[in-house]
Amino acid sequence: MKTDELITLLANQAGPAPKALAVKRLLPAGMAGGLLATALVVGGLGFIPDTMFAEPGPWIKLAYAGALALATAWLLSRVGRPGASGKTAAATVAGIVLIMLLVGFFSYISTEESERAAALMGHSWLLCPWTILLLSIPVMTGSFWAMKGLAPTNLQLAGAACGLFSGAVAAMAYAFACTEPSAPFIATWYTLGIALCGGVGAVLGPRVLNW
Repeated sequence: MKTDELITLLANQAGPAPKALAVKRLLPAGMAGGLLATALVVGGLGFIPDTMFAEPGPWIKLAYAGALALATAWLLSRVGRPGASGKTAAATVAGIVLIMLLVGFFSYISTEESERAAALMGHSWLLCPWTILLLSIPVMTGSFWAMKGLAPTNLQLAGAACGLFSGAVAAMAYAFACTEPSAPFIATWYTLGIALCGGVGAVLGPRVLNW
């Protein structure tokens, strides 16, 4: 039997790690990374005008990113505990994304045809996903630190969960600086930015979390 297989077998037979340990590590890591990402937004991008909060755009961003942050935190806590299933948490993450995509789609088709391109692309479509990825770096650093203190057996999945969580928290921070108001833009480019973070996390997972 290979060493990796033996470790996985022993971890699975040990049962799930305590929930309190997962929360104890993930909560401060997420909060610290989120505060640092917000500080980067304040220092580098600045806040959106207060008047924008009278419109639905900022609230849609915050609700979407916030719901994803909670769901991916749940997923993180599950994949970091041997023997604990992450299927329900993963389905919740997928469900939130699907709802946002449907909201964006129906908003797009209800928009005047001449205004659809502007609603989808806005003025910052090229910057949005990469800004979210950049802002996710401090959160991802903390997430990987937290995950290394747990006992993930699927390192690629654990890395992807770290990335998705980091992207969601970063998207919340970016929402305070982003002036794009439309649901199609949010559904497309915010989702892409968070997915990029998940992809980076999946690539880094086997390298960073290997023990």
